[in-house]
Amino acid sequence: MNYLGLKPSELESTVKELNRLLANYQVYYQNLRNYHWNITGRHFFDLHAIFENLYNEAKVNIDEIAERVLTLRMKPMSTLADYLEHANVKELSTDDTVEMVQSILSDHKKLISNMRDVLEIAGKAGDEGTVDLVGSFLASVEKNSWMLDAWLAK
Repeated sequence: MNYLGLKPSELESTVKELNRLLANYQVYYQNLRNYHWNITGRHFFDLHAIFENLYNEAKVNIDEIAERVLTLRMKPMSTLADYLEHANVKELSTDDTVEMVQSILSDHKKLISNMRDVLEIAGKAGDEGTVDLVGSFLASVEKNSWMLDAWLAK
């Protein structure tokens, strides 16, 4: 049953981009967990808490993206192999706090680009539910990027 009133053929591109966003978010989430667990030094307390807030937000967004794909009556990616194959965000391990924050900002740039692709494609398909969902993610990632960039400022 087509309870959404959207044409399934027009949603295929949207779901492809949502799955790419899901893959990007999964790798980003793991990068954040890595940084949260391994942060040391004089910035430990502030960055440990920031990384935890970011990964908690990412965890919620991951679930929302997968459930949106299911709402569109398609299947979300769900294996690590698929995530690593399709993500533009790459795993990074570093012990340097500045590199950690720079890496997160780099990941944000990729997430933002991916989100804008989703918004464009979903908008063309008349999929306001996806536009609303991803638009809220975009605003939050942009704000978090501003704050992390301010942290890096000299």
